[in-house]
Amino acid sequence: MRHFLIFIAGLLALAACAPREETPPPAPNQTAAKETPVVGKGRMIPIQTPKGTFNVWTKKVGDNPTIKVLLLHGGPAMTHEIYEVFGKHFPDAGIEFYYYDQLGSYFSDQPDEPELWQTARFVEEVEQVRKALGLGPDNFYLFGQSWGGILAMEYALKYQDNLKGLIISNMMASIPAYNDYAANVLMSKMDPAVLAELKAFEADKDYANPRYTELLIENHYIYHILRMPSAEWPDEINRAFSHLNTKIYIPMQGPSELGASGILGDWDRRDDLKNIHVPTLVIGATYDTMDPKHMEWMAGQVQNGRFYLCPNGSHLSQYDDEENFFNGLISFLKDVDEGRF
Repeated sequence: MRHFLIFIAGLLALAACAPREETPPPAPNQTAAKETPVVGKGRMIPIQTPKGTFNVWTKKVGDNPTIKVLLLHGGPAMTHEIYEVFGKHFPDAGIEFYYYDQLGSYFSDQPDEPELWQTARFVEEVEQVRKALGLGPDNFYLFGQSWGGILAMEYALKYQDNLKGLIISNMMASIPAYNDYAANVLMSKMDPAVLAELKAFEADKDYANPRYTELLIENHYIYHILRMPSAEWPDEINRAFSHLNTKIYIPMQGPSELGASGILGDWDRRDDLKNIHVPTLVIGATYDTMDPKHMEWMAGQVQNGRFYLCPNGSHLSQYDDEENFFNGLISFLKDVDEGRF
């Protein structure tokens, strides 16, 4: 849940201090061609919206009649690229899965229609994608991380009878609770002088200042977003951040780096978790921007839940605690599929 476009520009500027040169990636929607290591043609699915019909991109990998996982990326308006690492693990485990760029994101149509960027509209999009892919309660697992976790919870609260299993990864059930955690826990661990300087930039709405971004990278991102030196971040992560659609991200998430606001600012489903009865895995991480204790609590609120902690991970724990992340995720999928959950 971070302003990643500004972040990636600063990240590359900071990396330039190392003994190598890099050319910053193109800005979103300005790429000459949409290229990705996810090889082969995907499938464009028409989506009906209040503003007309648009197409969203999906790509199937693998074949398993009883385990089919649809991946909901974060952002909002991030891309499927943050899940390229799934291609290293799911095929060997015999798991069928689907890359998917939500409407407004990278490989999908990007209409300039602000009215479409509402959570309820995205839920209906996911349902249309499910129908088009032929997924149902005998095989359909929905995985959502960060914003994708919000979307997965919202989908389950309306359409859980279509699900076989639900995975909520690196996302709390309340934006106000997340903001409290960010302010009272994460930011309290920062050097007070650094925090004061960051707040001064925010008070001036100077979010694009390179110093603002540099401070966040050095004092926050490499500890809570992806726990590795910024110059060593995987190529697909840098690509995904450079492809973020800020015309969706900023209105929904907000511009601040010290908390979420925008359309999602008041989102809170803590009282509704008890209505989710489908088998549910909640994945947290020790160093995440999201409170792992809250996520453990979430697993106890749903009717049929399991909590899994990535002890070395942060917000993108599929990369900085890769082995633990996929062990827990694959075990859940197999346990549900084989009746052991």
